[in-house]
Amino acid sequence: MPENPESERQRIRRNKVLFLLFIGGLILCAVALSLFLSGYPREFGISIIRVEGEIVTGDGSGSGYIGSEYVGRQIRQAADDPMVDAIVLRVNSPGGTPAGAQEIVGDIRYARDRKPVVVSMGDMATSAAYYISAFADRIYADPDTITGGIGTSWTFMDISGWMRSENLSVEVVKSGSMKDMGSDLRPLTDEEREYAQQIVDESSARFLRDVLSQRQVNRSLIEDASLFRGEQAIEIGLVDEIGNLNDAIDGARKLAEN
Repeated sequence: MPENPESERQRIRRNKVLFLLFIGGLILCAVALSLFLSGYPREFGISIIRVEGEIVTGDGSGSGYIGSEYVGRQIRQAADDPMVDAIVLRVNSPGGTPAGAQEIVGDIRYARDRKPVVVSMGDMATSAAYYISAFADRIYADPDTITGGIGTSWTFMDISGWMRSENLSVEVVKSGSMKDMGSDLRPLTDEEREYAQQIVDESSARFLRDVLSQRQVNRSLIEDASLFRGEQAIEIGLVDEIGNLNDAIDGARKLAEN
């Protein structure tokens, strides 16, 4: 029997309605996605990790310091996160211990094998803070960011003169002649001073060697541990570009796209 014309018209009408609903749903999804992306932070796909304060070994951060394990864990998590395209380290630090910097460098190396790592320097990124920055793919700094200070120091305090003036004395029983080296109760001996200088020189030599392995810099310009403004740092090769955090984010995204 021939199909009922009225029934056929209803079926066509129903299919049209379903098709229009489908198209409308796609349009709504596209609009929603557009609104979502336009309202999403510009750091979308970029992990920003802050390294602020004195760098030390350990897990944690507090008033004026930040631990290598604390930073390293964030770096490795971002490196392993498939939603992260690149990492930006926002560095604002006067430096810290060589060991703390070396631990973070290990984590930066891990991340760089997987995605770009960019540094954005704030007010200051000197000494150990520059140490970690040197291992990034690209470094941004402000014109008056203070950076450099590539070297090692060891500070000793001696209050023995004051103690004598106050008629105070301390007696130390020790197992070796250098066991209390660095005590503020007495000055260094000539032997201790020579040994301390040896440690500082060896640590500084490694620092310089590691920086020069990453940056094309004339050694003679940095081996005295001089400090540089951001603009000067670009001229000698310690920094790549003048720019703020937003510029570093844009640069990291471009590196990720290449």
